Amino acid sequence: MASRLRVDAVLVQAVIAGALSFAHLHDLAAAAGQDGWKAWAYPISVDLLLVASWRRLRSDGPSRLAWCWFVTALVASLGANVATAGLLDLGQVPAWLRILVAAWPALAFMGGTLLAHSTESPAPIPPAPALEAEPHHDTRPEQPTPAVELDAAPVSEAEDILALPAPEPVPAVPAPPVPAALVDHARKVADDHHARTGSPIDTDTLRARLGVPPQLADAIAAQLA
Repeated sequence: MASRLRVDAVLVQAVIAGALSFAHLHDLAAAAGQDGWKAWAYPISVDLLLVASWRRLRSDGPSRLAWCWFVTALVASLGANVATAGLLDLGQVPAWLRILVAAWPALAFMGGTLLAHSTESPAPIPPAPALEAEPHHDTRPEQPTPAVELDAAPVSEAEDILALPAPEPVPAVPAPPVPAALVDHARKVADDHHARTGSPIDTDTLRARLGVPPQLADAIAAQLA
């Protein structure tokens, strides 16, 4: 019950405000030289443009076109209400106001047509992300791989292979002669390394410290052992 009374009060307030605005627009149009039915058509034109632009804002969202015509109709309605409040002599309406009132029908027709037939371009919809194809799982049982039978070598070929003579051993390369002075120097290097690290020197470290070839380093390490 309370909600119904509240809605009815709002409707009554809207009817009263609309009637007053309608009367002010009619009086201004009549004072500007628009007599007869034309004076009554001006309030309808202003209010319809105001409602159409507001409906466009509510349905399609904010847009420059709808806001432009909403502000235009609102200024026309408020201007008529303020002009008829005693600030303007309705007996002597200025020429610029007569021009505005006379030009309003064409302006309202253009605004209504644009609001009715123009559409805002919708925002581009981003493409949906491509779905990755799920790997196909083969549910068939795995079949055993057939074993490949290797043909045995003929007995005659095996006997020929066994009958081949064994390869001769490669003679060992004799160790190069090592001068006694180089051995003494190497022993000092090895003792110094053992004193610093606590472990005997290896062949690679000895070769790096002495700057000798690998074979000579092996021969020196053999004499130091």
